[in-house]
Amino acid sequence: MSELRPIAVYHEHPDWFRPLFAELDARGLPYERLDAASHVFDPSETEVPYSLVFNRASPSAYLRGHAQTTFHTLHYLRHLESLGVPVVNGVQAYANELSKATQLDLLRSLGLPFPKSRVINNPAQAVTAAEGLRYPVLVKANVGGSGAGIVKYDSPDALQAAVSAGTVDLGVDGTALVQEAAPLRGGHITRVETLNGRFLYAINVYPAVGSFDLCPADACQTTNGVELVRGACAVDAPKTGMRVERADPPAHIIAQVERISQAAGIDVGGIEYLVDDRDGQHYFYDVNALSNFVADAVNVVGFDPFAKLVDYLEVRAGFATANSGASV
Repeated sequence: MSELRPIAVYHEHPDWFRPLFAELDARGLPYERLDAASHVFDPSETEVPYSLVFNRASPSAYLRGHAQTTFHTLHYLRHLESLGVPVVNGVQAYANELSKATQLDLLRSLGLPFPKSRVINNPAQAVTAAEGLRYPVLVKANVGGSGAGIVKYDSPDALQAAVSAGTVDLGVDGTALVQEAAPLRGGHITRVETLNGRFLYAINVYPAVGSFDLCPADACQTTNGVELVRGACAVDAPKTGMRVERADPPAHIIAQVERISQAAGIDVGGIEYLVDDRDGQHYFYDVNALSNFVADAVNVVGFDPFAKLVDYLEVRAGFATANSGASV
């Protein structure tokens, strides 16, 4: 395949995508890793040496000292798309990934349920914004990632105390949601992964007590105690206490998830929802254009999603056709 232009994998995290690279290597597919945290592009160029660019940049890059990737990535993706370069998880998907407020606008436009929320750009507005919401409430940084920038407040007094103390952090873009925190029916959220806008698999994630980090790649065991091989994480990653299990959402929720994925322009990603134990209603609350896939997927969901992902990349890059058996 030496005559084929490589797939560019544009990423910043050093460990999340090892299973992806292993699958590409196993198939002998040409690819190049682009460091999103130290990257240059030429606006005057009219072509790039890649058959496909796979955007794997994460909004949580600022947590690893790489805040410079956030908006540079947006500019680079716009540049690629202006040249007509095929991009997986391009500008539309990444723009949705960057803003929880934008995600809620998308859900509203589709007529789908989400927790009651307000958007603020000044901590002094937090208590007023929470009026009419049921406590506890969450203050969520608009640009988050891996549960970062989410704090729960059990009462107006607790929120006011945080505002007065100057500890309410609105995150890297100075914007945050004030959102109802629902009690989780069954103690879990559900994450539905999609590929090419279609259902791939779903898992229930049981977070550790008090944790908002629901990254499924960080899960350390199944609900029946089976230890998971966490191949998508650093080898020295701490145990998180999260448990996961395969989920089978009802057909109408799967259809809604596919609508979200397609409307957001997400080629591969995960949509998360919860069921509020107070009313039994499901609410979508996170739209992710970055999917790390569940740890030890074969053990949890019965197949390797990275194999299906690379099938899809082969087709998008022109290395294979849809009728060759690759997933599209």
